[in-house]
This record gives sequence, structure tokens and C-alpha cells, in this order.
Amino acid sequence: MGAEGVVLAVLDLHRTCLTWIGGESGPDGWAKVIDDRGLIPFAHLLRDYHDAVARYRPAETTCSSTTTDGSVGDEVVCHGDFGPWNVVWSGGRPIGIIDWDHARPAPRRHDVAYALEYVAPFRDDTECLRWLRYPEPPDRRRRLEVFAGAYGLTDTAGLVDAVITVQEQDVDAVRRLAEQGHEPQATWVAEGHLDELRARVAWSRANRHLID
Repeated sequence: MGAEGVVLAVLDLHRTCLTWIGGESGPDGWAKVIDDRGLIPFAHLLRDYHDAVARYRPAETTCSSTTTDGSVGDEVVCHGDFGPWNVVWSGGRPIGIIDWDHARPAPRRHDVAYALEYVAPFRDDTECLRWLRYPEPPDRRRRLEVFAGAYGLTDTAGLVDAVITVQEQDVDAVRRLAEQGHEPQATWVAEGHLDELRARVAWSRANRHLID
């Protein structure tokens, strides 16, 4: 895929300034996080982003895809869809974040858990080998620990449960947005995507011993 544009809004004067960042993104991102050379800076980027927006508080009337509430307590404006495909890569280095459709106030752990679903990954070996470009079945537990440590977490307690919770929330969000007529969720549901999402939750519950 070609270069993608990002990203961060100028937070004053109600202006949004977009900057073009050249690099690789989309499906090309999956291959970047297979080894630690990409996985670790991917986690660093998420932590850097969270730290950068930690003091920003959106107005309580700000709307997102899931809420109209402002930040609560130590929440930050999470990206909400932080996967390898939504990062711009220069070689093996992540240099930007794109696609902010689901940005919203949430605990930092939400973005961490969301990312871990895809980079541990919480997928069976067949999918890892055939679609996600792994040369051999991944050591999911080690990868979770590497990502968590690179992000700055001191332990991994509760992370598997957090991933499953985020997966369940994703099922509910897709269903609700589809019921409201939003795209692409309405098409996803019509094509049976909810069944796929529910199957991912079931896999995570049945195979948590591979990761926990």
C-alpha cells in the first residue's frame, strides 16, 4: 500500500491540521510486528502517544463513536483502533498513527489490550501462518510480555482478561453502530461479521492458557 496521511489535530481554535507522512501502512503493517525489532517500537509509539495527550481534556460535549462524555480521572483520548495496519512505517520503524475514527476517552489499558489482540496475537496458528505472515506459530505469552514491558507496564496481570473484555466491547459496538445505520458496520453485520467477532472471543476464552 502507498503512503498514508496522518493525523493529529491542533487542539486550539477548533482547527484540525493534517500532515502527510510517507511510508507503509495497511496490510503491510502486519509483517512489521512479527519480530521484536518492530513489536517493541510499536509499543513505544503507543506509550509516547498516550503520554503526549495525557493532559488534554476534550469538552464534555465532544462526540465520538461510542460516547459524548469527556475524560474521567486518569483516562486519555485513546486511539481506539491501534493495530499494525493503522501505523505508518518507515522500513521497520513506526513513525505515525492514522485513522482516528474511534478515538475517545478511555483508560490507557484499553489501547494496550486492543493492540495485544493483534500482536500477541489472539488468533489460531493457522491464521498466524497463513494470513498474518508469521514463519512459525508465535510464542504468544512471550510476545505479550515483550509488548507490555516496552509500553512500560510492570506486570501483565489481568491483560488477557482485558483483551477479552475489549473483544466483547467490539462486538457490542459493531452491533450498535450497525443498528444505527452506520457504515461500514451495517455492511459487516449483513455479511455475518458479528459471528466472526464472537468466534474470536470464544477462541480467546478457550485458548487463554497459550497466553496467560
